[in-house]
Amino acid sequence: MLILLPPSETKRDGGAGEPLDLARLSFAPLTTVRRDVLDAVAVLSRDREASIRALKLGPKQGAEVDRNRAIPTAQTMPALERYTGVLYDALDAPALTAQQRAFAHDNVAVHSALLGLVAAGDPVPAYRLSFDSRLSAERGAPSLKKRWVPAVGDVLAAREGLIVDLRSEGYAALGPVPLRDHVHFVRVLARDENGRTRALNHFNKQAKGLFTRALIEAGVDFAGSGELLDWARAEGYDLSLASGPEAGGGLELVVPEVTGVPGRLMAALR
Repeated sequence: MLILLPPSETKRDGGAGEPLDLARLSFAPLTTVRRDVLDAVAVLSRDREASIRALKLGPKQGAEVDRNRAIPTAQTMPALERYTGVLYDALDAPALTAQQRAFAHDNVAVHSALLGLVAAGDPVPAYRLSFDSRLSAERGAPSLKKRWVPAVGDVLAAREGLIVDLRSEGYAALGPVPLRDHVHFVRVLARDENGRTRALNHFNKQAKGLFTRALIEAGVDFAGSGELLDWARAEGYDLSLASGPEAGGGLELVVPEVTGVPGRLMAALR
């Protein structure tokens, strides 16, 4: 099983690991593109104003350019701990046990705009780059999408078994999953008191983080969709195959409508 997560704009500073070494990252076939993107970011970072425009930074976010300049020498930390924000706060990686961390490393990947797919425990530096960032103003320069789609697509196509895609649409577009059995993009929906469902917006990331945490805690390398759905049903999750002409083999995770402050949302998920 492979659980795909989006990254986060916000990241922890620092780390205790050695500087980035591409040879230590999982998904080795991505190394060439990783090096290409890193080189492009290094060139872009020499021009502060161009970087601010390319990264869509605000007037008080100039330190993000310095982060990118420091990538070659910056300390690293495991990917699941590097990212912060709603999804990763809900996942709460620092609280995972050693056994859970090992399971996550084998079964969870974050889709970074800088490094492509990285496993949960891969050592990564702090950086600033998004799926829609432009690495060069030069006409004809390849976009991140042109760089990543072929490479990440090949890696995912070669991955056997169940793939649970929790990425946002922007990151899913940087590496579409193959169209085959047991490969599913997950949508999170809210059900109101009248039974009607709609896309869950504000708490979508939190629900994904909590669900990923539950999968890590379960520690089961599900062989296929049926096993995942059986587990979800037994655990009280409303997870099902999407229906309709545009379902495309997706999964729907439905939670009750939440009003007010949701806390950890766990009661709503199950």
